[in-house]
Amino acid sequence: MVVRTQSDRLDAIRRGVMELYVSDHPMGWNEKAGTGASEFDAVAKSVGLSENRYGTEGRNHVKEEGGVAPGHGSLAIDYIARDESNPYFTYDPAQCIVCSRCVRACEEVQGTFALTIEGRGFESRMVAGMHEDFIASECVSCGACVQACPTDALREKTVLEKGMPERSAVTTCAYCGVGCSFKAEVKDDEVIRMMPYKDGKANHGHSCVKGRFAYGYATHKDRILSPMIREKISDPWREVSWEEAIAHTAKEFRRIQYQYGRTAIGGITSSRCTNEETYLVQKLVRQGFRNNNVDTCARVCHSPTGYGLGQTYGTSAGTQDFDSVEFTDVAVIIGANPASAHPVFASRLKKRLRQGAKLIVLDPRRTEMVKSAHIEVDYHLPLKPGTNVAVLTALAHVIFTEGLYNEAFVRERCDWAEFQD
Repeated sequence: MVVRTQSDRLDAIRRGVMELYVSDHPMGWNEKAGTGASEFDAVAKSVGLSENRYGTEGRNHVKEEGGVAPGHGSLAIDYIARDESNPYFTYDPAQCIVCSRCVRACEEVQGTFALTIEGRGFESRMVAGMHEDFIASECVSCGACVQACPTDALREKTVLEKGMPERSAVTTCAYCGVGCSFKAEVKDDEVIRMMPYKDGKANHGHSCVKGRFAYGYATHKDRILSPMIREKISDPWREVSWEEAIAHTAKEFRRIQYQYGRTAIGGITSSRCTNEETYLVQKLVRQGFRNNNVDTCARVCHSPTGYGLGQTYGTSAGTQDFDSVEFTDVAVIIGANPASAHPVFASRLKKRLRQGAKLIVLDPRRTEMVKSAHIEVDYHLPLKPGTNVAVLTALAHVIFTEGLYNEAFVRERCDWAEFQD
């Protein structure tokens, strides 16, 4: 079977549909504001539309109170007021074509259900919560709606304030262990926005508020931008060039090794570092300092679990990838709250739960994963704090004594004689 996506008939249908959208949405707003053409404008131009036969130009979007919405000046149309309540993005109802992409993103991708379509006909529009400002609604500022919007009715405030980015680089968010991929979009060496990377293996184009918007530390006014040196702790800091700072550091490292030995220096990386950054630190220590004194602060809390997993499964990492959650029938959460600690993974898990998967939670807390507006746990064991090991040992005992294990699986991976003891 041959499926044709391009033909004169299809082009005419696309043009007709876009012309109906254009009839209620003036084109070129974003270009006039210097923030680039929107996806909507690009599609309209691709089908040969620059004007429409209906001539309403969005006049059905009547503002409820006050004057003309900012940024539209010369059009002199009385638009609905913008919602500027969210600290990260703005919502301009006058640019909304009520396509419902934002609503679907909030429901199907994020799972918050904070958005809906209100009204009928020309009075239809997207609203947050119970006709509230974004900041007062259930919105968690994940940015899925902003990314989905084709007209830029939802737009990052940094883009409106500083203009469109000029280049981008793919990187990994280091806020938590999910490892979401992002495109860091930059203008004049300043991050303008962080866009979730659609080819990211962990997040598949989704994000949480931290990865999407919490990058202000990169350009915070209190950030130290120049290296500083002091000879002793009682001396004041003095700014120096990078050349002087690197030379001074190298000299002191050599002095310490000469005085105390080659192993007197090592390197410790932060758990917030990417794999690439950690690799560079270990390379500096091994090739520059000529020793193996390398560590990461993540080992302090994760070495016991890493050792246990390695002994049991042969690898110190998880044995399943994040995609596997979409095929699970039962999920067990022990002493964790992914809704706050790993929100992107939690969104995928919630989606599976709404499809009928079962959830068991072992936690003294009643977290969002126990009960929230759209999911409810099947079994919640509010164990006493500090009894995790006892509970897991009891579960293992029941599994063994009642023969609830896969013998072939255990024989292949464990010492069978020791297992029986």
